[in-house]
Amino acid sequence: MLNRRTLLATAGATVALASPVAGMAQGRKDAIVIGMALEPPGLDPTAGAAAAIAEVVQYNILETLTKINADGSVTPLLAESWEVSPDLKTYTFKLRRGVKYQNGEPFNASTVKFAFDRAGSEKSTNKDKRTFANLSTQVVDDYTVVIINKEIDPDLPFVLGQATAVIVEPKSADGNATKPVGTGPYKLDSWAKGSSLTLSKWDGFRSPATARINKVTFRFISDTAAQAAALMAGDVDVFTRIGTRVVPQFKMNPQFQVILAGSRAKTILSINNKKKPLDDVRVRRAILAAIDRKAVIEGAADGFGVPIGSHYVPGAAGYVDTTGVNPFDIEKAKKLLAEAGVKTPLELTMTLPPPPYARQGGEVIVAQLAKIGITVKVQNVEWAQWLSGTYGNKDYDLSIVSHVEPFDLGNYAKPDYYWGYQSKAFNALFDKIRATANAAERNKLLGEAQKMLAVDAANGFLYQPQFPTIAKKNVKGIWKENPIFVNDLSALSWG
Repeated sequence: MLNRRTLLATAGATVALASPVAGMAQGRKDAIVIGMALEPPGLDPTAGAAAAIAEVVQYNILETLTKINADGSVTPLLAESWEVSPDLKTYTFKLRRGVKYQNGEPFNASTVKFAFDRAGSEKSTNKDKRTFANLSTQVVDDYTVVIINKEIDPDLPFVLGQATAVIVEPKSADGNATKPVGTGPYKLDSWAKGSSLTLSKWDGFRSPATARINKVTFRFISDTAAQAAALMAGDVDVFTRIGTRVVPQFKMNPQFQVILAGSRAKTILSINNKKKPLDDVRVRRAILAAIDRKAVIEGAADGFGVPIGSHYVPGAAGYVDTTGVNPFDIEKAKKLLAEAGVKTPLELTMTLPPPPYARQGGEVIVAQLAKIGITVKVQNVEWAQWLSGTYGNKDYDLSIVSHVEPFDLGNYAKPDYYWGYQSKAFNALFDKIRATANAAERNKLLGEAQKMLAVDAANGFLYQPQFPTIAKKNVKGIWKENPIFVNDLSALSWG
């Protein structure tokens, strides 16, 4: 879900720190420097929810059975092929032969079983633990594995291509947060916390010619002005999901390309459904009625977004437009608060992580809520604090965050998820969705789920962000869409 933090804040510091790396990248053209706004808290996607983890390691160091492509299609990766049983619950995977991990250990069916059993175990901290707990993995031979799902899930091949499904190696698995060991074309060289992380091409990769870039340095720059300065100075070659406010200055510059990528991300105002008076649906509906989504999109994302009314986005299967369920209506918002017996001013706290969309969007929503008598105190925190306090301990009233997983409606069926939404009706509906194989019927049920979350005002559903990437004109292979957030380094080259 989420994005992560970084510590560099000034263009001057950025340029000074990056210069030697940048010169190397531009001189040899077998190296590249990629800018990211947020630094991963660790490098093990099976142990943390941060999207920035996958942006560094997925498909680069750590690999999955299947691969999700830029267009959302799914193709084999560590698996060569797969077959699905008539009941749609049993998948037989034929595995790629001759694959080794970076520590010399072999990849085979036993490692697949280890990885999935570990992901679904009681001790697992995998954010998709429930998914893996439903899987039974059976070894047929070294290169054949059978996966039996307790429930029908037509999206399983896609799920198995996500970062939480990386096939970790048993001897090194527990150390992946700092020293990831995988089967991918790149290995970790160094990590200067708070500044940069470098990967180099792994000579032992099964297909050495796959990767055309020998060295990739990720630079972590949170400040939007510093991001632009690093690009203009030549210290960064590509900046993924850059701060939207700098895009206009690059659009007419012939030295750069600007790519606006859609995604499955949902930027929301998280509402703690367990806190009074937020446990009253009328109060939550009042908050939603006070929000002008278009103004939020302008303020938080400089117009780079599409309004949403539920935890679902245009382009996803089964999408229905629910923006009319809780429309912007100040007078209705005031009436709902009065009906709920709330005396104004109602004081709430909004806990905001570092990204500009959160901080800027927070300013807009604070002003909007003030108009209906809700006084919001803003608490700005770093990602580590947000993860432990807001996401972990559920110690918050309101927050703003982008949830980026393609299939995450199921989070509303989790009893202990951080926003505290609980609905037996939604749980039953979601179980039905998972058990429905017919695509048309499933899409209809997905529409019902979207409407239910909107009616329940489970959260403040704001917008689907559009993420700009700015790169040197001659960098090739950048994904044009973001069905998942990864940096597919093997696809990159200098033109």
